[in-house]
Amino acid sequence: MLQKASATICVPRLALNRTSPIPAGYKRKHSTLLNASVKPVDLDYAEIIPPNGNKTQGALVLLHGLLGFKRNWNTLSKTFSRDLGCPVYAVDMRNHGLSPHAKPMDYLHMAADILHFIKKLDLSDISLLGHSMGGKAAMTLALDDNLPASLLKNLIIADISPTKGKVSRASLSYIETMRRIEALKLTSPNARKEADRLLTEVEKDPSTRAFLLSTLIVPSSDSEYARFGVPLDILGDSIPELGSFPYDPGEATYRAIFTRSHRARFVNDENIPIFKGFFPNSRIEVLDTGHWVHAERPDEFKNVVVNFIRSSKTTSEA
Repeated sequence: MLQKASATICVPRLALNRTSPIPAGYKRKHSTLLNASVKPVDLDYAEIIPPNGNKTQGALVLLHGLLGFKRNWNTLSKTFSRDLGCPVYAVDMRNHGLSPHAKPMDYLHMAADILHFIKKLDLSDISLLGHSMGGKAAMTLALDDNLPASLLKNLIIADISPTKGKVSRASLSYIETMRRIEALKLTSPNARKEADRLLTEVEKDPSTRAFLLSTLIVPSSDSEYARFGVPLDILGDSIPELGSFPYDPGEATYRAIFTRSHRARFVNDENIPIFKGFFPNSRIEVLDTGHWVHAERPDEFKNVVVNFIRSSKTTSEA
């Protein structure tokens, strides 16, 4: 998702997958995050530090979805830090924003990137919030067998479940059209207008098109052509992985909350037992939104997250 210049937030309808049945058996695969073959990258990030100067304790880490970037969280980051009095970090996932372009683009590597980021900044007792693709990466990290028990305190997942399925056709068409735009080698001054016209063929909503065009780089020189700031080849080739999930259900003891949209088609009642299968110590919150729950209802979403994290503090004090 993307924050508009007016400080409101665009509401694109990207979603990773619909639903799948609970897999046979009830056993989680062994984690490979600490395997030497899983090479993390250094993620770019933005930080909000509270007035007391605390940079590590009780941090909230925010993970965006497919084709998003850390700026999506600008307004909510400030609000979270103010209301919770904690440091807030919003990261660019690999192959997004200012983070490195790297293969493979799968959830084990994205989770390893996040773990590397957390350890590099020496964060502790963190709350991890992920939307869509970022939510699957967050759950992958939370389910890692080797994750230190004291590292993750709260898990907040926004409108995605740990299912194995196919990426939505809309997401595929967006990436295909963006690749087509790059292939045309458009030059300024009309590159953005032409790119928007081409995207209209697959997406009528102007706010979603603005989101998709947010990473379009239009050079000032006519000798260069417009391109997107994300590696469309890597993302396109990784689509099957982004629809999947690396684990089968198995219990995890983390406090978790699943914020589900009421109107979106991508998470339904069949997904709830799957989520509960992974995270039995969890609860569900349904918001009257589409897939972009935190963009469409930012105040309601903020209250759900803040109250959930505050309740963990009350429980630990008791």
